[in-house]
Amino acid sequence: MLLLSVTGYAQKSPVDETDMAIKGIPRKGQRVTIQLDSKRVDESWQKMLGEKFGSKFKSDKGVYTMDGVVIEDISKTPIRVISKVDATPTGTTVWWSIDLGNAYLSKDATPVQWKASEKYLKDFARMLYREDLAVQVSEAEKALVSSQNNHMAVINKADAIKKDIEKNKLKKQEIQQQLAQNAAELLQYNNLIDSNLKEQEAARADIVNMRVALEAVKERMNKIE
Repeated sequence: MLLLSVTGYAQKSPVDETDMAIKGIPRKGQRVTIQLDSKRVDESWQKMLGEKFGSKFKSDKGVYTMDGVVIEDISKTPIRVISKVDATPTGTTVWWSIDLGNAYLSKDATPVQWKASEKYLKDFARMLYREDLAVQVSEAEKALVSSQNNHMAVINKADAIKKDIEKNKLKKQEIQQQLAQNAAELLQYNNLIDSNLKEQEAARADIVNMRVALEAVKERMNKIE
């Protein structure tokens, strides 16, 4: 997104001479096209004019007027400036008309003042582009940090999964050992059962023998006279 936005900027901010009707009166002026949002450009333009010309800056339905102001780069004597900002399909235009007192700003009639005024508009456009790029750089840096953090989180997750696999292997070994111990215990118990059955059989045999011996003793007693 940053690359697309940067490459979308014009390499230069051309200023052309164009007429505009202000309250029904056509006026010759200068216009610069800035490939940025009109609301942002308009707010920045008003802010700059307000800070530079203070109470002399007037706003009326989107038309900005400054009477008796001095812009030393353009004229050492007071001038009258009428300006307007308009949205276009490709960005925003900032237009102004300058009454130098003895002439209106014109590319042919006042070339020196034209060049100074042209630089003023170009510098304003460059300032906005730099500000916009600074914001994009800041956002890109934040996105980079977020990506790096996400990358570390994925790595940490992989490490956690590896640890869980090792734990699972150990648990499997423990279960296998328990199963082996259980099988040995089962075999031992089965052997004990077999031994017990033999002991029971021997005990029954002893009982039979004891009964036979008892009957023999009783029979001998009965034969005594």
